Amino acid sequence: MISKTLQLSNNRIAHYFEQGEGEPLVLIHGVGMQAAAWYPQIEYFSKDYRVISVDMPGHGQSTKLTDGAPLKAFVDWTIEFITALNLGAVNLAGHSMGSLITTGVSATRPDLVKRMAVLNGVYKRTTQARDAVVNRAEELKTGHIDIETPLQRWFGESEAEQIAAARVKSWLEDVDLSGYTTAYAAFAHGDQIYADDWAKIQCPALVLTGTDDPNSTAEMAIQMASQAQHGTAIVIENERHMVNLTAPDEVNNAMQAWLETKV
Repeated sequence: MISKTLQLSNNRIAHYFEQGEGEPLVLIHGVGMQAAAWYPQIEYFSKDYRVISVDMPGHGQSTKLTDGAPLKAFVDWTIEFITALNLGAVNLAGHSMGSLITTGVSATRPDLVKRMAVLNGVYKRTTQARDAVVNRAEELKTGHIDIETPLQRWFGESEAEQIAAARVKSWLEDVDLSGYTTAYAAFAHGDQIYADDWAKIQCPALVLTGTDDPNSTAEMAIQMASQAQHGTAIVIENERHMVNLTAPDEVNNAMQAWLETKV
């Protein structure tokens, strides 16, 4: 992977990895992760596509946004990043919070998105689920990051899952606390902001999750896909929140079919 940076407005830096040639595929990770969190997809798709995996603001080497920035600020940042790449419309995929950003970009700037994919996304959480994630966002303001709880929630005990868990743990340990706190709050409060815009999305839309992800449920995936004009929902059995790492073959096959969808 080639490490690159783009200069954005207000002297902000966007850092990303790029690999391969061909039609552009832009990948946006979730809260607390880094651009490298798409490593199975970068390796697989860079054989035929120009894969660009970006550090979300306040993560990896990308400049953070102002404290308390809402989800729309992350969407606007991503729009600026894609525009600065000067590649025209891209295939855009997001995981977790990255899926909320992907939805926002696809709904507000359809000219920039050829196809969109949402992995382990959230859609109109229940009051109980929203309260739980908002409480976690508030706890971060105390300066403490709970790493073990999400690892236990996201990964099983198999060797493959534990290898992925070790990588995820290292990213969570390296994250900028301020950037992480701002992003998590935007994620916690962002599930409804673009939820009613799914009907506007006309490009091919893949919505994927695992049956064992209690926060990004199969029901959410089906609802999102049903709202889009050309949506497809895929639910992978016995998989949790980090499905792109724990079931890379199934995810890559689903994304390959999505990328081959005519537009």
